[in-house]
Amino acid sequence: MNLTQREREFIALTKELLESEPVRMMGRWKHHGPVTTLDHSLFVAFSTYRIARLLRLDVRAAVRGALLHDLYLYDSKDKSAHPGNQCFDHPRFAARNAAKLTDLSTKEKNIILSHMWPLGGALPRSVEAWLVDLVDTLCAGLEMARIYHPSVLRERLGVQPLAAV
Repeated sequence: MNLTQREREFIALTKELLESEPVRMMGRWKHHGPVTTLDHSLFVAFSTYRIARLLRLDVRAAVRGALLHDLYLYDSKDKSAHPGNQCFDHPRFAARNAAKLTDLSTKEKNIILSHMWPLGGALPRSVEAWLVDLVDTLCAGLEMARIYHPSVLRERLGVQPLAAV
């Protein structure tokens, strides 16, 4: 399949992360109805990429933060996997896992920690963090309303989820 120039640029920007085991593992767990955490995170990251590029923001930080924003790596419905409320807890788990995977800039860490603002987490401290917070909310709404299923994007980009063991 022929990818667009934007899709090729997005893949080049995220290749290291997209090929990593932790990111591919996100395909094991459902996040919004039938949508996996991997599919959702790709949808948020690619949408963020397009907007950040248009607005001439820090595209790299915005896209990396968006792709890693839900890297919590557990079944959110399994109450034994996290101590409290998933909505409030998962940004901290995602930030911790992302920091183990790659060096995060201060901006990238804030993007991950603040993506659930105002429901929980830190205050967004950059335009890029505000953008990811907004895009995440919009993408989740489209997914939950069954208007768009982002597995189409994952398949188009050729990202392979890691199969459950």
